[in-house]
Amino acid sequence: MKKTVVINIVGLTHRLIGEHTPFIKSFLEKGKNSVVEPVLPAVTCSAQSTYLTGKWPTEHGIVGNGWFFKEELEVKFWRQGNPLVQSNKIWDELKTLDSTFTCANMFWWYNMYSTVDFSATPRPNYLADGRKLPDIYTYPVELRDKLQAKLGTFPLFKFWGPKTSIASSKWIADATMEMDKENNPTLTLVYLPHLDYNTQRHGLNFDILQKDLREIDAVVKDLVEYYEGKAANVVLLSEYGITDVSNPIHINRYLRKKGYLGIRVERGLELLDAGASDAFAVADHQIAHVYAKTTTDHEKLHDYLKTIPSVEKVIPRDELEANHLNHERAGDFVLVADKDSWFTYYFWEDDAVAPDYARMVDIHKKPGYDPVEMFTDPKDKLVMPKVIWKLLKKKLGFRTVMDIIPLKAELVKGSHGRIPEDKADWPILATNNQDGLIKSELLATEVYEVLKNHVIQ
Repeated sequence: MKKTVVINIVGLTHRLIGEHTPFIKSFLEKGKNSVVEPVLPAVTCSAQSTYLTGKWPTEHGIVGNGWFFKEELEVKFWRQGNPLVQSNKIWDELKTLDSTFTCANMFWWYNMYSTVDFSATPRPNYLADGRKLPDIYTYPVELRDKLQAKLGTFPLFKFWGPKTSIASSKWIADATMEMDKENNPTLTLVYLPHLDYNTQRHGLNFDILQKDLREIDAVVKDLVEYYEGKAANVVLLSEYGITDVSNPIHINRYLRKKGYLGIRVERGLELLDAGASDAFAVADHQIAHVYAKTTTDHEKLHDYLKTIPSVEKVIPRDELEANHLNHERAGDFVLVADKDSWFTYYFWEDDAVAPDYARMVDIHKKPGYDPVEMFTDPKDKLVMPKVIWKLLKKKLGFRTVMDIIPLKAELVKGSHGRIPEDKADWPILATNNQDGLIKSELLATEVYEVLKNHVIQ
């Protein structure tokens, strides 16, 4: 089997490759590349699971970055357990072909308790006093201490939140090379999230993005040169392309106006009560899953959903099979935003009663994806002194919350999830293996065979 590394450069598209990415551009010119028709929804967890199983969400069950767990009557995002992916993974098949095959998963999702041989993924420590400390989870266990002793603590707060930077992708790249020096796996999967940040904040504004593009280009160069120095096949891959948006759709507020939403008030603040709702939406970028009780009039709800401005498609359950989403985890209706819009999870109508987590970076409590977590209020000139004061109080042992996230969805200028009309905004697969590709355009499910063939050539 041939040593292979798959470098997942989040958000990379042909539109972004150019003068600010000279190394990546040269890599494409010297090798072979394809565009990938993205899976629906074109979001991290669904895309990665499709690539690694060769199956659609209908089969592997990852219908988004989160969904409504019907047995628990709760919305949950960003779960980590690999058994949630209900199909065999590429490493499972390759292990049956060669008993000496090994695989490393460096920060791709659903990373915990899988059958890979080496893995690392973000896993903060949540302490009893309310603190959240950066950390990682690894297999084998000792890999965690080895990596952080060599590279320092994983920069969690630069991986997600208002302080995101190239530091997290650089740490992951360096950790991957350190892991490889000791373990030399046959197949390595590495995740570089850097382009996901400012493309969502600012859209395709190249005056801003040129710095991000140069930064990720340098990290990719380090990785590629390292692996080519070991005569490895190198694949550059992305999950989706981010496009400009200007219009947030507050889908749950529309459902609330018609009396579908269940709302609970605690300590004077509102909470979405999914289990008590006749219908509610789980927002995930440009896709939303709408779940309805069996006692709800589905035909009437369908008619109402079609009237909501900027909703381009309403896919009822009997049409989910044609969209590769016919799985029990999917909503009774799947909504697709138009190209200028995206869905928020916001359900309150007055910011004064928004839940406390709304103003925090809290990816597990929010009943939907929230890109506004990457912002602080640009009109608040005292935000940094507030952050410093809150951090000081935490260090002194006082309980406090980092409530610095604005409730201003209009700040978000880029999104993904739908299938863009222009193929320049589709994800790509590029390889240094001249015999590694035979098609200029791939389905998302076909990525699996391409990656497998790189290893077994």
